[in-house]
Amino acid sequence: MSEQKPLSVRDAILSLTAAKGAGKSIAPEDAAKAVSPEHFVRVLKDVRAEAVRLHKAGLITIYRKGKPIEDPDTFKGVYRLGLPPA
Repeated sequence: MSEQKPLSVRDAILSLTAAKGAGKSIAPEDAAKAVSPEHFVRVLKDVRAEAVRLHKAGLITIYRKGKPIEDPDTFKGVYRLGLPPA
């Protein structure tokens, strides 16, 4: 019986956003729950930090109110993660 290695925060964000496809987004909680279903609240700050890194690298986009954010270092409030607009 082989134990499955837990997903990293980066892998969770990238695989979930890719699975959703263009024009769709995921909640940060979705990625956190993929990493640790029981303790996902503890993982949320890691999801945000990794989302900022991935946004800066151009791999994903952070959305606020359906629009890409301007500055990944200063955005506040509820956000979602998705693929960059085409």
